[in-house]
Amino acid sequence: MNQSPAKRASPLGWLRRAWRNVREAGAAQLALTAFLICVALFIARYSWVLPGGSVPTPLTSEAERAFYDLRAYYAADLVEEDKRIVLVVYTDQTLIAARKRSPLDRGLLAKTLRTLDTFEPKAIGIDILFDQPQDEDEELIAVLRGMKTPVAVAYAAKATNPDDIEYEQQQFLESFMARLKGSNARPASIRLDNTFGATRLWPDIRPGLPPLLGRVMLEEAGEPAKAFADYEGAIDYRRPKYRDSVLFPPAQIDLFVDPDPEILPFLKEQYSGKYILIGGDIVDYDRVETTFTSINGEVPAGISVHAEIIAQMLDNRLLTPIPDWVIWLMAVVAVLAGVVTALLEWPARRLALFGFGQLVFFQGTPFLLQVQNIDTYGLPAVGGLVGWIIVFGAVTSTMRASGAVQRNFATGALGKYIPRDIAQAIIEKPELLNLGGEKRAIFVLFSDLEGFTKMSHAIAPEMVAKLLNRYLDRLSQVVLDHGGVIDKFVGDAVVAFWGAPISRPDDGTRAARAGYAIWLAGEVFRREVAAMDPDLPEIGKTRVGLHYGEAVIGNFGGATRIQYTALGDSMNTASRLEAANKALDSSVMASREFAEASGLDWWRPMGRVVLRGRSSPVDLFEPAPDFPEADRALLAEACAKALAGDRAGAVRLAQDVAGRHPDDSALRNLVKRMQEMNEGGTYVLG
Repeated sequence: MNQSPAKRASPLGWLRRAWRNVREAGAAQLALTAFLICVALFIARYSWVLPGGSVPTPLTSEAERAFYDLRAYYAADLVEEDKRIVLVVYTDQTLIAARKRSPLDRGLLAKTLRTLDTFEPKAIGIDILFDQPQDEDEELIAVLRGMKTPVAVAYAAKATNPDDIEYEQQQFLESFMARLKGSNARPASIRLDNTFGATRLWPDIRPGLPPLLGRVMLEEAGEPAKAFADYEGAIDYRRPKYRDSVLFPPAQIDLFVDPDPEILPFLKEQYSGKYILIGGDIVDYDRVETTFTSINGEVPAGISVHAEIIAQMLDNRLLTPIPDWVIWLMAVVAVLAGVVTALLEWPARRLALFGFGQLVFFQGTPFLLQVQNIDTYGLPAVGGLVGWIIVFGAVTSTMRASGAVQRNFATGALGKYIPRDIAQAIIEKPELLNLGGEKRAIFVLFSDLEGFTKMSHAIAPEMVAKLLNRYLDRLSQVVLDHGGVIDKFVGDAVVAFWGAPISRPDDGTRAARAGYAIWLAGEVFRREVAAMDPDLPEIGKTRVGLHYGEAVIGNFGGATRIQYTALGDSMNTASRLEAANKALDSSVMASREFAEASGLDWWRPMGRVVLRGRSSPVDLFEPAPDFPEADRALLAEACAKALAGDRAGAVRLAQDVAGRHPDDSALRNLVKRMQEMNEGGTYVLG
């Protein structure tokens, strides 16, 4: 007893059928699939770094960071200038004026600190390592010891900053710091995390290092950010709200060295109650790539990153970390989604939409989380996609292997009656066996090679087959390149159409260009054959007929043989237009219906004729891309006069145009036809 459609479509029935298909693939194929699923799950979970957290995962890690940078950039808050934090910087102009590049001039720093202390800022942070002696050290130490403002002084250790400081430098730094004990100056770590080439995260907390520069400044100012005491997540960078603006107002350090007394009140107003960071903003000194560098190309000074960290603490923008179990869950979901998608027996379009929906979900979820102030650094986005692709490919391959024998048998059996490609399509969609058709408006093309039949009687059959195959292959490629359907070959003739089974807005343009290109391809073929063997009979030109009209499109035949083709008067008209080229001394001829529907303006009118075997006249149009527009207009006027009964006027205009193109045989033929046309302006082809 047959199952009901509802039962066959149930999830349980689908799972049973899917498992049966997979199981038939064989033990080896199943083992390989299971292995690939495990690989996919591993990649979906560990696409950032391998277990252990220090080695980047090959191929996917860089892509994950790029996607993270992208979503962090576009999810970043757009803010105006942050006036809570100000930067006092050494610039390249400062170094030029001081005639001293490295180490940075501590005399300038001492005078600046003395001035800033009178402004009563909340705290000052110095992002400069005092790791080697300088003549102004005594003055600087005296100023630091006398500061009323809390000062965080840069500190680094060789164990944590091996690229920034050597052993001897650290020894000097330690002695320098020792001389500041008992003052308002205390050491602060300036270590930043540039793992994988950019500073995306807060530096991890290392034993033996003082707190981070920003943490020290806030604590000394009486605004400790307790929520950030052990925070090691992502830096929540922001973007300027206005183009060419900055987040933190900078001031050149020279401004504070012996400032003009008249501007001191103004400066105090600007810097009082602020967090002040002092450091370098120099082209080749302490530049730091950030999360945004890969997007906007900017490499800011390290002092700006410390400013962002301070702002993040002041705003309490504590990004919520994603639990490890959630990352595992997302990896499992991505892999299961790939398995389910591969097993679904849906049409390709529906399956593609389902897959696209999953892509949007897996790539959109990290972005939505980022917008909601969730820390998505380390959240796999590319890994889930790669895992999905691996699983989908593995399960799909298994499904194909399980049905290979059945499909080969069915294709072989059907292939005895119909072409193998159609047989394969019928296996996928059995409803294609239904006979019948539908009326469609299509663009029809007929072509024929003049003189080929004569040549075929004069040369060996093997050479005929070789030349014919080369010719048909060339013309077929033209049709396919222009999106047409090859209906059939009749000897050396090619029949094609546009508008079915899929209709496109530019079918007419495609068909018109294909007709002209087929004639050009035929001319190339003529030259090739002539060059191949001068003794071969001369091959004539390729003639093309083009018409637009209704036809019945579909599968026609019987129980043992079917063919997808087009039937109707439009096919006959195109065939007769092709044949008419011989009498018209032309190569490509189209009906008015075709020319007007083509969307092209390269047509020149070539009169009205009654085709052989037809009673109704047809207005002819010939493609002439390079024909002068003025002459095209005169031909249109001549044809209009012919239809109006003014034969003399029509002939005079046609002769005028033909006289300017003495080598154009089709124009000479038009003049002759106009001289012999009937009273209705029509020429009857004999």
